[in-house]
Amino acid sequence: MRRRTLLAAAAAAPAALAAPAARAQSARERTLRFVPQANLTSLDPIWTTAAVTENHGWAVFDTLYGMTDDLRVQPQMAAGHTVSDDKRTWLITLRDGLKFHDGTPVRAQDCAASLARWSRRDTFGQSLAAVVDAWEAADDRTIRIKLKSPFPMLIDALAKPAAVVPFIMPERLARTDPFQQVTEMVGSGPYRFVANEYVSGSKAVYARNDAYVPRQGAPSRTAGGKVTNFERIEWSIIPDSATAAAALQSGEIDWWEQINADLGPVLRRSRGVTVEIANTLGYIGVARFNHLQAPFNNPEIRRALLSAINQEDYVRAVTANDPEAWRLCTAMWPCGTPYGTQDDGGMLRGPRNLDGVRKTIVDAGYKGEKVVIINPTDFPTIGPFGHITADVLKRVGMNVELQDMDWGSLVQRRASKEPVDRGGWSIFHTWWPGVSIMNPAVSAILRGQGERGWFGWYSNPRVEELAGQWLQAPTEAEQKMLAEAIQKESFNQVPVLPLGQFFIRTAHRGLRDVLKGTSPYFWHVRRA
Repeated sequence: MRRRTLLAAAAAAPAALAAPAARAQSARERTLRFVPQANLTSLDPIWTTAAVTENHGWAVFDTLYGMTDDLRVQPQMAAGHTVSDDKRTWLITLRDGLKFHDGTPVRAQDCAASLARWSRRDTFGQSLAAVVDAWEAADDRTIRIKLKSPFPMLIDALAKPAAVVPFIMPERLARTDPFQQVTEMVGSGPYRFVANEYVSGSKAVYARNDAYVPRQGAPSRTAGGKVTNFERIEWSIIPDSATAAAALQSGEIDWWEQINADLGPVLRRSRGVTVEIANTLGYIGVARFNHLQAPFNNPEIRRALLSAINQEDYVRAVTANDPEAWRLCTAMWPCGTPYGTQDDGGMLRGPRNLDGVRKTIVDAGYKGEKVVIINPTDFPTIGPFGHITADVLKRVGMNVELQDMDWGSLVQRRASKEPVDRGGWSIFHTWWPGVSIMNPAVSAILRGQGERGWFGWYSNPRVEELAGQWLQAPTEAEQKMLAEAIQKESFNQVPVLPLGQFFIRTAHRGLRDVLKGTSPYFWHVRRA
């Protein structure tokens, strides 16, 4: 075996140093009051890609590897790893002192079961699982991953920083069917979920995990030392943006994760309030089709709609026309990332001809099937999308029904594969952080994994073949060529409608050391 130089020592000193200052503070000062982007209805971050559930996951769980701001992989729960000479056996050693919130030690058996469950739900994980012979424990502190063939990006997969993250949970929970939700929240992360204070639609509470041993080193995105400076994190669900803004201005809350764009100028003028962009790669809005049901099981109809939408309508609607907060992105990969070349063949940038689109849809076989758009009323950076799409589809002659609901209900509803007359759906809208969809390994919206893939269940064997080649490609030039081929195929088959790129600001009061990234990370942040 050859040893990788990825060893780092654990240190409890930072947590210990923080304790005396915390004891001198009042209960209010020791509590971080936070308003999340939406209601937390699903607690299982493996079962859903909902960002609010991922944010919850980062508080409760930890990962074997983390990723820095410059996208470098570093050990997190792992002390390091070795790789066999034939590249088919990986041994990952756990660092000392890891415990779950129920007091039990974190074992390799827990990690192996967690990775196996994650790999069935995540896009990158499914690619890895296709070459895994066994996820197993060599001993209590050593995870052994046996491969059928080399997989050079294995550690990159385990450091995935967003969407379905490979969080580690106890084996008894990780044995749950990945298509069923885990409801008991026991992790080994910096905070414990306080189950008896959780009220969906109102409140979620996290208490500091005093047994957590942070790594040494400065924190960066999901890597480094996760030192906690608050005893409690209290999430308050406040769907009304004016109420959330008033609470931030008055000091009733400390942090509003995603502010309404039209309230940005008011908050920037408020004394003590900081308004900033945390995710510098931005977000990509998408309309996702249900590929199992008519009419969007027909790629000609999906493709016709590329010439009907106007990205500017969408991004202006969710940024209050702030010119610094949006850009057109006529690509299937996020603009500003290595593959984000705007090469749409004119389908998104050409003149809009709705009469022509109407004729194309009819010629493609549209027979008046009902199009049900499910749309969130409590998510201001998604909700406007549904209304714009409904209007466009009506104008090109489609039979549209817009069904408004809260985001939590939408997250549950989009899992249904039933026809629309039995509670199914045709389109939903969402956004993805650019880092979550920046290449073929991670992009759930472009991968063609069918019923094993993301909601909408787009199937495309050609894309899967190209993605597999990308994962094994020996040079960046070959990877770029394969990514371009996936983009070309995606404009032909249209798994989603790309709605443009935009930036969402966060706002906080009386805080400092708030980390950048795609999620609100609750370590390192402290009172100003």
